[in-house]
This record gives sequence, structure tokens and C-alpha cells, in this order.
Amino acid sequence: MSHKAGFVNIIGNPNVGKSTLMNAFIGEKLSIITSKAQTTRHRILGIVNGDDFQVVLSDTPGIIKPAYELQESMMGFVKSAFEDADVLIYMVEIGEKELKDEAFFNKITNSKIPVLLLLNKIDKSDQVQLEEQVQTWSQKVPNAEIFPVSALEGFNVKEVFNRILELLPESPAFYPKDQLTDKPERFFINETIREKILMHYKKEIPYAVEVDTEEFFEEENIIRVRSVIMVERETQKGIIIGHKGSALKRVGVESRKDLEKFFGKQIHIELYVKVNKNWRSNQNQLKRFGYNK
Repeated sequence: MSHKAGFVNIIGNPNVGKSTLMNAFIGEKLSIITSKAQTTRHRILGIVNGDDFQVVLSDTPGIIKPAYELQESMMGFVKSAFEDADVLIYMVEIGEKELKDEAFFNKITNSKIPVLLLLNKIDKSDQVQLEEQVQTWSQKVPNAEIFPVSALEGFNVKEVFNRILELLPESPAFYPKDQLTDKPERFFINETIREKILMHYKKEIPYAVEVDTEEFFEEENIIRVRSVIMVERETQKGIIIGHKGSALKRVGVESRKDLEKFFGKQIHIELYVKVNKNWRSNQNQLKRFGYNK
């Protein structure tokens, strides 16, 4: 029996639904999803296995013009997505007109590999608008196959996945068949906590935060976790903690509930907040947190 395997990399502007799509393909919540832009900071692999296939999906940060070192690193992850893709998914949403970076857009339109352009959030449009958008993108990216989808509602997601399988080359699996992702447990703890911060804090706070899980002890019935929330200024530390620790407690309670579902066992989580001045522009700190690799 022949076996197919390959890398399918998802790119697009911030907040178009890339993480929602990857999670829909995988059936697991690997990428954090919020209504805020720049939620995804890393390139996250999610692996879908079948008897005769292995699809290695890659969720990437939304394409932006970088303003500081962290964002430069995020765009580095996007650039790498062009280098090893067997299929490229370019995701746009209804009403969108262009990619925020012309150089990336040129790479897509000149791509030698198959490009699937997914027109997402069609549940928010009508038939007339949808037809106009399909025509617009057909002209802008003539080398792409266009699929109208709703990643959130699951519309056309299976059809896109089937097309991916048709396009993949014959190859043995790249990862063990029981593996779901390339990231360690601590990464998902960090991302879950960061998701709650994105949900509950406003303005600059979520973007000034990084989470570092310093301790992870797995016992038979419980996982014990100690995580540190890094901020850039003392004032941010006070906001994260909240009145009598109430805001930090909410982050801890909600993170624990999600992590118990993810790991399938009881979680005990301790959260601390530390000031790490200007970590977003510090090369050594970025390397420590898994950027600039």
C-alpha cells in the first residue's frame, strides 16, 4: 500500500482563522484562539495520521510589518513556512483585499508548489459578496485553487483536507504515528495561560506578556505545574495580579480547567508574576523563550 506524507503550511494576515482551521483539521486544540490579532507567536506543528498518510500541518503567526524584535522573529517563522511546504494554504477572510506584506504576497503568487486559497468566514457573507470575492482572489492569485470555508462552523473543511491528501507526495511518515505535535507539554501550558491573558486583559498588556513554565511534575493522577508570567513593567505586574490577586486567580482557574481537558488528568497550577524589562527587544530573552532560532 502506498503512503503519502508532507508538510502543509498555513499563512495569512492576523486573525483570519489559521489556528481555528488547524485545530479543526486535527480535532485537538493545539493553537490558541482569541479575537485579538497576533495571538500565534510561534510556528506550531500539528500532525494528522491515517493508515496510508501523515499530514504535518503548520500554523504560523499572522503576517505583519514588524515593529520590534519579537515581531521580527515571528515573521521569521512565516518565512520558514515557504521553505519546506509541499502544499501552501493561503487563508483570507471575506472582505479582505490584500496581504499586509507585498514580498510575502509575491512569494505566494510565484509559488512552484500547490496553493490552496481558503476564503474563510463565509458564514458572515451572502452569495453575491462570496461570488465577488472568489472572482477578486482568482485574479489576484491565479495559481491558487479557491475554497470558500468556515473553519469555525466546519464548512468545507473536510473537502479541503481531502484535496490536501490528493496533492501530497508519496513518502514515509516523518514522525511517529502516535505523535500529535512537535511541541513539549510545557509549551501548551504556556500557551493556555497566555490565551487567558489575551482574553481578559486589554490594550498592551497581552502583548507585553510571555509565560515560562519552570516546573512540570507528572504523577499518576496529577500534574503539578509552576509557571511564571513575565511582564515588561511594574505597572503591568499590578494589573495582571489584580485587586487582592483576583485577576491572576481567574487566569489560574480557567487555565487549569482547559489543561485538565487537554491532559486528561488533574492539574495543580501555581502562577507567579515577574518583571522582565523589555524582553520583547532582548535577543537573549527571545532565544530563551524559543524565538530567534
